[in-house]
Formats: sequence, structure tokens, C-alpha cells
Amino acid sequence: MQEIIFELRDGEEHIPLIALLKATGLVDSGSMAQEVVTAGLVRRNGETELRKRAKIVSGDTIEFEGYLIKVLSY
Repeated sequence: MQEIIFELRDGEEHIPLIALLKATGLVDSGSMAQEVVTAGLVRRNGETELRKRAKIVSGDTIEFEGYLIKVLSY
């Protein structure tokens, strides 16, 4: 599994799940991000995440199509 480190911007406490998928380049569009989440293809902290706008915070891990995204803040 390939690992991606995603750092939240200064002052940000979270990022919506579909925005994270777009920001990491794992999907090409917001509509594609919504489709993969709705289809149950995304896991958050080991559990299937079906909420498109789930608030992803520092410490969360997201799994999608062979990628593991680790969300951090500094």
C-alpha cells in the first residue's frame, strides 16, 4: 500500500473527505469523489466511511485503491 502524508493548513481543524480525495489527486473531480464514497470504497480509520463530507481531522487515516492517506497537522 502506498502512503500519502497530507498536512492540514495552519488554522484548519479538518478537511471534508471528498476535498481530501481531490487534494491528494486520487480522484479527478468532486463528483467522482462522491461516487467512490457512496459506493463504500473509502475506509476511514479501518471502517467504511459513507459520509461524503465527513470531517477528516489530524490523526485520521484514509484507505482508497491501494493508498493510505495519513492526515497530520503541524
